[in-house]
Amino acid sequence: MRVLVLFILLFSSIHLLSAQEDFVISGSVFDNRTKHPIENSSISIEGSSFSVKTNSAGAFTLKVDLSGEVILNLTGIEYELKRIPVVLEGFGVDIGTIYLEKDLTMEQADNLITLTDAELLDDEADANSAGLLRATRDVFLNRAAFDFGQAFFRVRGYDSQNGEVLINGISMNKMFDGRPQWNNWGGLNDVTRNQQYTNGLAPSDVTFGGILGNTNIDTRPSKFRAGTRLSSSASNRTYAGRLMATYTSGAPDKGLYYSISGSRRWAKEGYIDGTLYDAYSFFGALEYQINKKNSFNFTGILASNRRGRSSAVTEEVFELLGKRYNPYWGFQNDKIRNSRERKIAEPILMFNHFYESETFSLNTGVAYQFGINTRSRLGYYNAPNPDATYYRYLPSFSINSPIGANFPSANLAEKGLLKNSQMDWQKLYVANSREKAAYVYYDDVAQDRQFIANTTANWNINSKLQTDFGLMYKKLQSHNYAEIQDLLGALFHEDSDPFSNTLNDAKGQVRKSEGGIFNYRYEIDAIRFIAFAQFRYEELNWNAFLSGNYNASAFQREGLFQNERFLDDSFGKSEKAQFTNYGTKGGFTYKLTGRHWVSIQSAQLTQAPVLQNVFINPRENNQIVPALQSETVSTVDLNYFLRLPKLTGRLTGFYSRFQNTTDINFFFVDAGVGSDFVQEVLTDLDKLHMGIEVGLGYQLSSAVKLSFVGALGKYRYASYPNVSINFDTAGSEEDLINPDGFIDLGVANIKDYNLAQGPQKAFAFGVEYRDPKYWWLSVTANYLGNNYAAISTITRTSSFYLNPETGAPFPDATAENVNKLLEQKPLDDFYLLNIVGGKSWLKKGKYISIFVSINNVFDAVFRTGGYEQSRNGNFGQLQQDNLSGTPSFAPKYWYGYGRTYFLNVAFSF
Repeated sequence: MRVLVLFILLFSSIHLLSAQEDFVISGSVFDNRTKHPIENSSISIEGSSFSVKTNSAGAFTLKVDLSGEVILNLTGIEYELKRIPVVLEGFGVDIGTIYLEKDLTMEQADNLITLTDAELLDDEADANSAGLLRATRDVFLNRAAFDFGQAFFRVRGYDSQNGEVLINGISMNKMFDGRPQWNNWGGLNDVTRNQQYTNGLAPSDVTFGGILGNTNIDTRPSKFRAGTRLSSSASNRTYAGRLMATYTSGAPDKGLYYSISGSRRWAKEGYIDGTLYDAYSFFGALEYQINKKNSFNFTGILASNRRGRSSAVTEEVFELLGKRYNPYWGFQNDKIRNSRERKIAEPILMFNHFYESETFSLNTGVAYQFGINTRSRLGYYNAPNPDATYYRYLPSFSINSPIGANFPSANLAEKGLLKNSQMDWQKLYVANSREKAAYVYYDDVAQDRQFIANTTANWNINSKLQTDFGLMYKKLQSHNYAEIQDLLGALFHEDSDPFSNTLNDAKGQVRKSEGGIFNYRYEIDAIRFIAFAQFRYEELNWNAFLSGNYNASAFQREGLFQNERFLDDSFGKSEKAQFTNYGTKGGFTYKLTGRHWVSIQSAQLTQAPVLQNVFINPRENNQIVPALQSETVSTVDLNYFLRLPKLTGRLTGFYSRFQNTTDINFFFVDAGVGSDFVQEVLTDLDKLHMGIEVGLGYQLSSAVKLSFVGALGKYRYASYPNVSINFDTAGSEEDLINPDGFIDLGVANIKDYNLAQGPQKAFAFGVEYRDPKYWWLSVTANYLGNNYAAISTITRTSSFYLNPETGAPFPDATAENVNKLLEQKPLDDFYLLNIVGGKSWLKKGKYISIFVSINNVFDAVFRTGGYEQSRNGNFGQLQQDNLSGTPSFAPKYWYGYGRTYFLNVAFSF
């Protein structure tokens, strides 16, 4: 608190010593084609916090206490940015009427969503950060989103949990994994375009935020373009077709504005085989303006998304069946049926009060979100695995046999896979012809109820000093369970664990029918409170900011089933896991001239682990990760900005270190200390992210613009984390089990291995042509490389050296042999060529636009990511499996889309 008081006193004193008369810039903003005024267009001084909005007549007055030459930015929703040099001399200047042109690339945001839907819906791939970047005009960030995004590129190697997405100032990031769930408002592009984006550590009006950046979506109808917009899209990516309609009221009747929007997206199957898509979205907002300063806004959002999922595959499977292959589906009654579907339907209800004056603004809101997030799958009990790519069914299994290669069997396996590569649903019904089910089709369900209350305030103390502060309270109640959807012809399912022969619900019925809850059932209560304060100061040639936050979190599990394997630790409430965290960040910008400036920003913060890394195995027991601690994040970036009349750009160097991270993984392993399904817990895990970014745009002529962007990163593990595993069933290694019930494997030798955070090297060169007759074409060539699959941690522990049969180290497990076997190799570098273009017409006040894009024009084959399998957790098995060059448990990879298209036609009036 003392630091904040000193900060205010110091900068207030500086202000008194250097006070000067305000300089006034005035003018008006109109549409270039309709010649109508543009309300709520934004006018700002580039590189500063001075900004203002136009009124209903398109007029504005911007007061600044600067001098010399500056760049004035003028833009609006759905309009291109216009930059005008202005010399601040005397007391004021009237720049007259400025005409803005429609942004013909507006539909590119829709294009982006079709690229990232697949990864946003799959747990196996971390959510990409590209979705955060839709509102920025930074040339590097745009390339990262629209061109690099299809290759799972992550800005600075960050996961999207390091960025925050807000709607009307209320945070939408999930407490489970820390990430925003874009599907909660997917398909509502027309009403989510009004966004305020802050990059990296830059200060935000509404939040302390994350180190990746923050996006605040404003859903007030008064901020939207009035009228009706209809659009239709066709694509061969995640969905095949989309219809969308939006209406926003015009001149208010008694202070009332309203907006409604809806969309429908569908596909029998997307680019990947068997991936159906079925989504609909509805939006409604009602705003009542009491007077010029006060308004109330109600927002309701329902976005339901159902999609068939796909799987990563080994190179062996890829070579046999291709990049579109997906083992999760098969035909049933001549219809595609996917065994792995995901459905998200979590409506949002939100109410806000906005107070805005010349010097003070206050936004207070409450939100309630509820609904379900389900993942379907097939369970099999004392029955063969129904997956056609199960390792025992592949040719490599016969070739890598410990008793010697069997090539005739391998040949038969290959022919069998090519003939019957999909799931055979009929066989499952035959296997279930008895009363007791051998196969069960069920949903993993997360039924959440979340309440959020939030208030943020912005106070311009004077023309130089601004303070921002906010409070947020979030409470989550999450009900988690497995629900039987289809017994596939059987009469009942016996709810017991087939490996340990123990009951999953010791107090309930053993026989479960369709619609019944089985396997596990528990609730999670989570609470989070956040407070932040921020101070920004602006002088003639420099500005600075300082922010601080306080964060308190608490998590508790309540078991609703008593698991027979954990009689004393599965039913009832767990202990509370509580965390108190702090964070600070600050930055300083110095303007060399009105066209060149540099800035440095840094942050030091601690943050609680996300909910998914608190409980070791919440489906079965109440155990919390022992000695669980908060993660520490330290980061700094140095930026140089260039703003010439024709050349604009940014050069950034960054360094980030994540310390004391906790991570939990689930898999089956044959380790040196035993074989079983295990929960692997990593603690004291550090990660290092460092690199440079560059983005340049050059206006070659009034019609031609060139761009170049590049990113070079180094994303590595930076410590030797401790690894513990917990066997699902009782083992015989009692002497190794510590008091918390784990087998401590010691440290993992993973320091300096590469993180699987997308390409660490990316370059793009683009050429864009805009014709005066309102058509445009853009071509971008991209090169991406230094991408790595995720490593198996357990194979880098001392247990890897042990022979499970003797308990002694393998004689030939020398450092040289082990390093050769565990060498991390990068995925192949690749090139992508993307073409986008469009045309617009204005006919009798009606606006028609067409947008088309073709990605990966040359149909390049590339891997976007993957992971090493952990099944072979000891040296002997892994070495044997690799002898043939085609391991049965080789790494699994995701493959990027080949040549794809996106077409959108829109009609506005």
